[in-house]
Amino acid sequence: MAFLTNEDLKACFSLFCVAFGIGSLGMPSNYARAGYVWATIALVFMAAINMYASVCMSKVMNVAPKNVQTLADIGEWVFGTPGRWVTVVTHMLVCVMVPIVFLVLGGTLLTVLFPDSYSDSTWIALMGISLLPVCLIPTLKDGAGTAAAGALGTILADSIALYVLISNTTPMLSDISPPTPQLSFGSVTTVFGNLSLAFGCGTIIPSLQLEHSDPSRMPRVIKFTISLTAVLFLLISILGDFTMGCQIPGNLLFSIIGSSMGFTASRGPVILSFLLMQLHITIAFALVLFPAMFIAERLFLGLHKDEFKLESDYGDLETPALKEEKPDAPEVPAVKEAHEHRDPAAAYKAPGAYLKAVALRTIMVVICVVIAILAKDKFSDLLDFVGASATSLCCAILPIAFYLRTFYHSLSLPEKAFGFFSITMVSFLAIYVTIHTGKALFDPQPSTATFPYCEPKFQQVVYTNRTFYKY
Repeated sequence: MAFLTNEDLKACFSLFCVAFGIGSLGMPSNYARAGYVWATIALVFMAAINMYASVCMSKVMNVAPKNVQTLADIGEWVFGTPGRWVTVVTHMLVCVMVPIVFLVLGGTLLTVLFPDSYSDSTWIALMGISLLPVCLIPTLKDGAGTAAAGALGTILADSIALYVLISNTTPMLSDISPPTPQLSFGSVTTVFGNLSLAFGCGTIIPSLQLEHSDPSRMPRVIKFTISLTAVLFLLISILGDFTMGCQIPGNLLFSIIGSSMGFTASRGPVILSFLLMQLHITIAFALVLFPAMFIAERLFLGLHKDEFKLESDYGDLETPALKEEKPDAPEVPAVKEAHEHRDPAAAYKAPGAYLKAVALRTIMVVICVVIAILAKDKFSDLLDFVGASATSLCCAILPIAFYLRTFYHSLSLPEKAFGFFSITMVSFLAIYVTIHTGKALFDPQPSTATFPYCEPKFQQVVYTNRTFYKY
């Protein structure tokens, strides 16, 4: 059998489109904050942790009853009612808030592209209309081609932005070097927040695995996709940072507009790069929101229940049992009982089911648009605040905890040690970054620095300005 089948590739496209998205825009700024050594260590560490956690999630789902369809279902199967509530809250926070920040970012990009046209609020509303058709695709597998286009859009947008940046800042001056960051414990650890969001693709793994006809192949899909993503992140980070050092902005696209970097780029490539990223945002919005739409359809419309029913003592998937009981460790069969794969798309073939789903999904998109418009000025800070905690908990800490509890007696001592070490480190970083970003959100300190990651000498003007620095 091929290393990756056609069905595997479809899953790869969706996973890659979520992982390699707007997080790639902040990769060079990680190096601007933490320097080459610490930023590289952080990138490799977070890639390894998130790959391991995602594979853990897949392995647990492979041995769970086939009525375990969502991350919250896994939480209840492993840890009972408390596991469901903790998982569903963090999962929904990530799946709803990240798409909303996509809208905010998209509104900003369109305002920059078309100045003196519409306000960002109007652009956000227009985006809601444009991305609605993508949100109405029934399943992730059906939208694999669209996801491939979104992934390609990000790659091309980043490539064009890097080309514009490098071509306008090279050849580098022989007697001047890019400034290095002002390192501190805070500047290094805050890199964790961006990386946690960037690698936080675990939210859609249960959905992808549910749709795959051979779920046992999903660990291979996850390892391949996250490895490729990590390599591209590393490449973008180095190429985006090596000519500007700590003065690279927090968003790669913003480095090629205006003249703050010491050059004024040709308008054509800038427009093309922004439009390609806009394409990605439109598609990734639907992918990240999909688990929330799936849960809403099951909760409000009663879909996705009957196809995977088992006669067992496992509680109702939709509403946790009223009586909380401390669950025993779930029984893991040596070989999961083979069963016929049933396509989740079958739920939409019932009379009127798809039209009801369309109405519900439309309402959810409208709600996201309204929230994005109301909270657009502070939402990026709020996303960093919630992302450092909710994304790390949902995509790293909980999946590893599920795996350790499910397979504890069959795991080797080194793997148990790595699992507990990963949970401890990610928990510490999540708490620290949540507090750090919370201060910036709720008690912001005024700053006039154009390049805040640098030493005070280089915080106002680009380092290539000979007149200002009197080289």
